[in-house]
Amino acid sequence: MPQTPTILIVPGLRDHAPAHWQTLLAAQLPKVRTVAPMGRTGAGLNRAARVQAIEQAAQAIDGPIVIVAHSGGCPMVAHWAAQTQRPVHGALLATPPELDLPMPEGYPPLQALSDGGWLPVPLQTLPFPSIVAASRNDPLARFAQVEQMARAWGSRLVDLGEVGHLNPASGYGEWPRAHEFIAELSA
Repeated sequence: MPQTPTILIVPGLRDHAPAHWQTLLAAQLPKVRTVAPMGRTGAGLNRAARVQAIEQAAQAIDGPIVIVAHSGGCPMVAHWAAQTQRPVHGALLATPPELDLPMPEGYPPLQALSDGGWLPVPLQTLPFPSIVAASRNDPLARFAQVEQMARAWGSRLVDLGEVGHLNPASGYGEWPRAHEFIAELSA
């Protein structure tokens, strides 16, 4: 009988917010690990440090893993996937941002992301099955650009409609569809 995957949660730039769907999801799942918070200034903007944090969390898990990334966690998963040897059962990549455009107030400036090594976002096929969940009115990315990322990553694109950035500011605490996508990727 196959082993149930452990869910590895990779947060975005805002890390683990109490009312965020990833934080709530982590409390609901029986087998879950989260990448440690990194912050969004200084070392928290260092791509190598973030990729290493994902690698450490992934290597600490015995058995299969399914990654659940949101926002800035999505390009970090793409950076990590390009260099890891760790097998992954699948990944849910929810509302990846368009990092080569200026971000709204409260996010790091484009130059800080560039200096931290976030750019360019890798656009190679991911070595595992993946689902990109995209919003039609995300303030951090245009739908057409997310569609291109999904195609480049070899991901199945899911159009969520108008859900903003799928975060508390967009009215999302719980996101029940995450369970559906995790089940699909775990099968």
